[in-house]
Amino acid sequence: MTTVSTHVLDAGRGVPRAGVDVVLTDAGGTELERATTDADGRIRFATEVAGGHHTLTFATRTEFHPVIRVDIAVDDSEARHHVALLLSPFAYTTYKGS
Repeated sequence: MTTVSTHVLDAGRGVPRAGVDVVLTDAGGTELERATTDADGRIRFATEVAGGHHTLTFATRTEFHPVIRVDIAVDDSEARHHVALLLSPFAYTTYKGS
């Protein structure tokens, strides 16, 4: 089992993005946990997940990308998986952080 965390940044303004609702689901679409980014744009989900495919759904509420779904492959031999999301007005980037 492993944990998942995320960090959402507003790359256009150079600040964390607070208040983004994020849903963590498993491969079958079952909701495992729901949380909102804190003032630093971070969430550390309390739910431990098994290896396999999972999805993070970000309700960014931006005009061009109001919802972003990021599919990840969780390797449960790692203690945690950190997914960063950088937002700009018409694009986004995601990467596996440390």
